[in-house]
Amino acid sequence: MKRLLLFIPLLLAVGLGVVLFAGIGKDKSALESALIGKPMPEFELASLQNPDQRYRSDVFEQKVVLLNVWGTWCPSCRVEHPDLVRLARDEGVPIYGLNYKDNRDAALQWLDELGNPYELVLFDPQGKLGFDLGVYGAPETYIIDSKGIVRFRHVGVVDNELWETELEPRIRELREDS
Repeated sequence: MKRLLLFIPLLLAVGLGVVLFAGIGKDKSALESALIGKPMPEFELASLQNPDQRYRSDVFEQKVVLLNVWGTWCPSCRVEHPDLVRLARDEGVPIYGLNYKDNRDAALQWLDELGNPYELVLFDPQGKLGFDLGVYGAPETYIIDSKGIVRFRHVGVVDNELWETELEPRIRELREDS
């Protein structure tokens, strides 16, 4: 009986190894979302630039857009921002922003200094829409089709490689299907 007890640490180590090995090689930025294939959550939020202008979830029922979740407190958002500006300017990508758990004045200053790639920026200071989307943090980027359905989610920085390999092909296909 005492000899069997000696094998418990070995069995625990092997079990832990199997669990860790199962996670190796998985793309951390490709987190599944319960919303894929479902409509955007219902919301009513103010515009970042104009607090009197309110938007509802039907704002996503017009065209295929990228929804980019960002905040001035997010260092990775600063890294991806020039790529978002380039996508909006050079590729003509409609990008909506969700300013997440942020300060309005800081966010407005950020856009003034770094450029504004967004056609529309929703202000979500309490993070309610972010919570409903299942946002882990920022940046996160979603593709929303012209019917307001969430089609793709990326956690992390948007860069040119991601644009060419993941985002652009999906957006092109959704536009063709519309």
